[in-house]
Amino acid sequence: MYGMSGPYVVRGSVSLPEAELMWRFSRSSGPGGQHVNTSDSQVELRFDLARTEALPQVWKERALQRLAGRLVDGVVSVRASEHRSQWRNREAAAVRLAALLAEASAPPPRPRKPTRIPRGINERRLREKKQRADTKRGRSGRDWG
Repeated sequence: MYGMSGPYVVRGSVSLPEAELMWRFSRSSGPGGQHVNTSDSQVELRFDLARTEALPQVWKERALQRLAGRLVDGVVSVRASEHRSQWRNREAAAVRLAALLAEASAPPPRPRKPTRIPRGINERRLREKKQRADTKRGRSGRDWG
């Protein structure tokens, strides 16, 4: 029916090894009507982040630090139950885990270089501001009568 879309790429040439993925299936509360009561379509995918050798050491440390709140004994878990089919839920969980690890192991953004506003631009802004204030002051009806 569906072909498993193979090694789940985290980033570049790094992907999640199938052997290190732990799958658990249970009854889902999601879509499926009476079918839901009889089939184990909910998927829980667990990945031992602390002990894996699949990720480069730097990525691993970054991910462990950023996902600290989500980890249980160094294991990160992802659930999927939005599809009726267990197969599609497996796909969804694996893709979600790969995306989570890609985001958590990404390098930090480059620090912003502070730039200075040229003096001419600032002076022009203040000049225009003063002009606008004068225009508005001229609209008040104080001197009319």
